[in-house]
Amino acid sequence: MSASAPDPTNVRTGPSTRADYRAFRTIQTRWMDNDIYGHMNNVVHYSLFDTAVNGWLIEAGLLDLKAGTEVGLVVETGCRYHAEMMFPDVVSAGIRVARIGSSSVRYEVGLFRNDEETASAEGFFIHVYVDRETRRPKALSEAMRKALSEIAG
Repeated sequence: MSASAPDPTNVRTGPSTRADYRAFRTIQTRWMDNDIYGHMNNVVHYSLFDTAVNGWLIEAGLLDLKAGTEVGLVVETGCRYHAEMMFPDVVSAGIRVARIGSSSVRYEVGLFRNDEETASAEGFFIHVYVDRETRRPKALSEAMRKALSEIAG
């Protein structure tokens, strides 16, 4: 686990910078993302994490939603909030891999508001890759390991 990622000891760390991430995806916020308090609702952050990582996996040819034999199931998540975001912000989601297991991956995602250099929010989630039909854990392929190691932080 990197020093700036959410950790189980709850020691509050400052936000990461863009330089701490290896891959990026741009996501436009929507009107419906704001809550009654005028900022992005906390559940939207998790949706952005999922959208960023799965978009990267699809673009890298590692996830085939229709014909793939394996899927990643989220087994743990977390988020730290550093600053508010809201519509109409454009979010750059920085992605890095913190840990590669035999069938699991810990992804860390930093959400950067517009052109800001420090993350407004940082989160993580762990995918366990399973056989699409049996839902039993499946070892990561060499192609998956290679691509993941390229964005490991």
